[in-house]
Amino acid sequence: MPCFNDTLFPQTGMATVRLLERLGHVVEFPRAQTCCGQIHYNTGYQDEALALMRHFVDVFEDADVVVAPSASCVATVRDAYPDMAAAAGEPTLETRVAHLAPRVFELTEFLVQRLGVDDVGARFPHRVTYHPTCHSLRHLRLDDAPVRLLRSVDGLELAELPHADECCGFGGTFAVKNADTSAAMLDDKLAHVAETRARFVTAVDNSCLLQIGGGLRRRGLSTRAIHIAEILATTP
Repeated sequence: MPCFNDTLFPQTGMATVRLLERLGHVVEFPRAQTCCGQIHYNTGYQDEALALMRHFVDVFEDADVVVAPSASCVATVRDAYPDMAAAAGEPTLETRVAHLAPRVFELTEFLVQRLGVDDVGARFPHRVTYHPTCHSLRHLRLDDAPVRLLRSVDGLELAELPHADECCGFGGTFAVKNADTSAAMLDDKLAHVAETRARFVTAVDNSCLLQIGGGLRRRGLSTRAIHIAEILATTP
């Protein structure tokens, strides 16, 4: 469970469990899990990130699959962990990471590309626009998996987001270290969201939705941010 969800958006984690169990899967939530180390790795704290990576492998290496409602965390495991393990110079750790990383999936990727499921039996009678986050678009290359799932939701009207592939400006500590640039990027994203006249904006990463949702509230706009897992977990 990504730190953002566990700490700030527990409803996303609960929705993910409800959805997977509804589809017939047994879901385990290892209480020993902690941060994947993405924040530490991206800001140069390599030793701390390595320790968190070791812990992640210890906790999850016996799982059949690991599913997370966060493209950024999954991208860290699949893209960064092999490099981190190689840099550590420990062949055993490299082997463990190589065995685990391919079994770690983002939620919509798991549903569409692994299970072959487009329609999860959800109903969400609202106008929704979808923001493809940078990690989902450029690292995991989810393609149309999230959109295929949204199009199959009963009652949902999917509105195309103009310039959808542009970053929302969050980027983890980027939003803190480059606040003016981040704010300008967010302004553009909010303008595009407003163009859709959508009641909700959704994405596969709550980190980006935190950025977008905060901007929407500060500007008094009626559109609300919601994680895609919460939409998919609704029932008729």
